Amino acid sequence: MRKMLRATLFLALILLLAACNSNDAGSATTDGKTTIEYWHVNAETQGGQTVKQLVEDFNAQSDTVEVVAKYNPDMYKGLMQNLQADAAAGNAPAVVQVGWSFLNYFSDNFSYVSPQKVIDEHFPEDKTFLQDKFLPNIMDLAKNSDGEQVGVPYSLSTPVLYINRDILREAGLDENGPQTWEEVKEFSKVIKEETGKSGFYFQEPADNWATQALLESNGAQFITDGKATFASEEGIEAYELLADMVLEDETALHIGWDQGVQSFIDGSVAMAYTTIAQRSNIQDNAQFDVAAVKSPAWEGKDPKLPAGGSMLAITAPNEEEQKAAWEFMSYLYSIESMADWTKGTGYVPPRNDVADAENGLKTYLEENEMMTAAVEQMDGVVSWASFPGDSGLQAEQLLLDLRDRILEGSVTVEEGLTETEDKINELLQ
Repeated sequence: MRKMLRATLFLALILLLAACNSNDAGSATTDGKTTIEYWHVNAETQGGQTVKQLVEDFNAQSDTVEVVAKYNPDMYKGLMQNLQADAAAGNAPAVVQVGWSFLNYFSDNFSYVSPQKVIDEHFPEDKTFLQDKFLPNIMDLAKNSDGEQVGVPYSLSTPVLYINRDILREAGLDENGPQTWEEVKEFSKVIKEETGKSGFYFQEPADNWATQALLESNGAQFITDGKATFASEEGIEAYELLADMVLEDETALHIGWDQGVQSFIDGSVAMAYTTIAQRSNIQDNAQFDVAAVKSPAWEGKDPKLPAGGSMLAITAPNEEEQKAAWEFMSYLYSIESMADWTKGTGYVPPRNDVADAENGLKTYLEENEMMTAAVEQMDGVVSWASFPGDSGLQAEQLLLDLRDRILEGSVTVEEGLTETEDKINELLQ
């Protein structure tokens, strides 16, 4: 009897642990809701509070689904690394936020289900939702290199130049800011000479989104026919401008992203080149005459700005969680939720009817001038470079390492770009 009792208890313990560690069946709370995880990359200074509020509001109104939000540091690269570990252990979340630069990497390496498939099978009332609410070119952003619809665009952003008009006026410069990268360099020199403050900060998160904008606006191409091609004459010239500002002129900062944005907010640096998604953080906390202007162009050239932001993809492993995932996503894509998302971050809404809707952003955009730059430069948007195959994380890390090596002066721009391009192309073979 004792042996039987021990065996029974042991079996019960195994079953309990299996139930706790498995996502295969979808967990249920005491009130009968299906619990799912939503993985995102939004720190407190870039939409984290808005994510929290949207999830709380959704949970309060849903009788069937409970969402648990999980923040992943190190932006989209960090989320992919965490997803790699959890997926291998059989613990995939239900909904994940995937940055555009990892679109192909995600679709090549993880299991997912097309949102339209879930809609067709379980939500006939939403059958034409994606076609009706999103422009075709916007939906195309979430298609992989094989033309498959991997997810639904959730956030769109472009880099803008935030300026401290008080410092520009003090330095005797045009308070509307520079219009070209050449002027950014000259403005920064004058600011340093006249005020003693740093002139410029170029964002340095765990991605190379802004770097692509800098190089491709000068005529370089990050990827051509599946190969890295950024070490061109135009790419070298563009990167050298930034390196010279940091190392030779000492007018630009080489520090982490949070610290750099905070330095702008504190008034110790006059201009910051970063995503419009930092608009809310900067606007709410800057104690000076602040503005956001269009991304600088190179003289005689049109800017090419990679679409920042992300799509939402469904990685739920079973039908119950997949249904819960779309119920949550459809809430996030409502006009009201999309408007709240834009107000809380600065992202341009991907849904085509939010900007003009009375219950959307119509009045808000009319009153909020800092959004104008991002909206007006959307015609210059290009795809965020996404390396094919299963080497996306390694390629991204090589570029991040290169950024530090260049801006710390341990390698020349030409040598570093050429060497890194060769390494990435070896990975892609």
